[in-house]
Formats: sequence, structure tokens, C-alpha cells
Amino acid sequence: MKLLRYGPSGSEWPGLLDAKGRIRDLSTVLLDIGGDTLSPASLARLATIPTDSLPLVEGSPRLGPCVAGIGKFICIGLNYADHAAETGDTVPPEPVIFSKATSAICGPNDDIIQPRGSTKLDWEVELGVVIGKTARYVDEADAMDHVAGWCVINDVSERSFQMERGGTWDKGKGCDTFGPIGPWLVTRDEIADAGELGLWLEVNGRRYQNGSTRTMVFRPAFLVSYVSQFMSLQPGDVISTGTPPGVGLGQKPPVFLKPGDVVRLGIEGLGEQRQTVVAADVPSAR
Repeated sequence: MKLLRYGPSGSEWPGLLDAKGRIRDLSTVLLDIGGDTLSPASLARLATIPTDSLPLVEGSPRLGPCVAGIGKFICIGLNYADHAAETGDTVPPEPVIFSKATSAICGPNDDIIQPRGSTKLDWEVELGVVIGKTARYVDEADAMDHVAGWCVINDVSERSFQMERGGTWDKGKGCDTFGPIGPWLVTRDEIADAGELGLWLEVNGRRYQNGSTRTMVFRPAFLVSYVSQFMSLQPGDVISTGTPPGVGLGQKPPVFLKPGDVVRLGIEGLGEQRQTVVAADVPSAR
């Protein structure tokens, strides 16, 4: 299934994408897509509902983040060896874990707001792992039993905040709109191997990232197991698994986003995102 949320920001409705690419309304079946509705039993029940029996949503409504009420938005840094090399870093012996503020989460096609003082706004296409069942000290062999599905994430980053303001990555990762998620949550049964997916990103029509999840240093099952050794993972939590080479920081010379730029990105089988960069509101003079 391809699960989604549609409607105005903060008032989204649950839905799914049918075989013809049309949105079907799920609001008579469940309140939202997140938390316990992502459990294996809940997803199994959803899969038994005839898609054609669900109301068809007309038009092209805004898509919200494909998961509601995300409790933890966890990211893995330097998880592609070629990306580590382009940024001048070495591959870490263990996964680098950091968090994005949940207030950064937005819809897959919402604007990216360049924050005040930003000079090095960057992009990162990433595979997202959505947790469906509580994971606490799980073995790698059992890790996928705790995964509801997959999604596209743009790990938008402000490099000057991240690298030049005291060395705390979270500063450059958690600004508002820095976490577009979606368009869909694709359930695990639809993807044969999430470690073999192509992923790409373009800015203003030029392709900068064109990689594959097969070049990950640490694979999704290992990451779920590893993170669960340090914190419990709850249904609806999201892990963003790192980015392949081609980020703006790695260009020679570096290329950074500015207002008016259009970013398009996608992952094989998981859909596409499109964002326009806009400037943050500047307070009026008093």
C-alpha cells in the first residue's frame, strides 16, 4: 500500500493511492496514519479493504507528511562512503546519530524556507524508515519485523549553522521546513529490497545526486537494530538513513540553495518531492 495524508497543513486526512494513482479517502476507516495504526495487525486489516470501495478524492489536494505525530526524527550521518569523501570526512566505524526537530517536518511539496542568517542552504535525498512496532534492543535479524514501510526524505541542511556555529549538527538540521517527508508511506511488502533502490535529486533541472541505497555503509536492518540499543523506537518514529554524493557542499565550488530555486527528488518505488525555496519573513522596522 501507498499511504498518504492530504489536505491543509495541520488538518490532513488519511488516504491511500490506488492502482491508477488516484487518492482514496481513509477517514472512515482510521483517524490518521501514525502510531498504532502502523502496527502489523493494523496494516494487515487495511490491506483487506477493497480499494474501490473507498471514496475517491477529487482534484489535486496538498499532500502532508505521510506520517502523523512523529515522536522521534532520527538521522544517520555519513552513511555513504562516497558522500563522506566529498565532504572531507572519513567513514565512521559506527553509525553517526543525530536528530532533526519534529517542528522541521513538512509536506513533500511544501516550500523550503531559508532561515534568517542562512548562507549555505543544502539538500540531501534520503531513504526514510518508518517504525511500525516498538523496537527495543532488537537483533538485526528481527529488525525488519519492526518496520512499517519506507518514504522519501529531503534532509535539508544549513551548513554554516551545522559546521561553523559550534559544531552541533542539530543547529543546521532542525529549522522549520527542513524535513519534507513523503509523498507516501510505502508499506514494506511493496519493496523487495530497500537496499537496492535508486535515489536522485535535481536543482533547477540539473541533476546533482544520482545514487543507490546499495552503497550504504550501514543497511536499514542494521540501523534499526543499532539505534534500538540506545533508545526505544516507537510506532511512527522515522529514521533518515543518510545521503549519497552530490550535495551542494561537495560541489567544486560549492553550490547552495537560494530563494526561487526548485528542488526535485525521488526514490525508486517511493515517489517524488518538489520544493521551492523561499526567504524567511524579515521583521518590519520599528
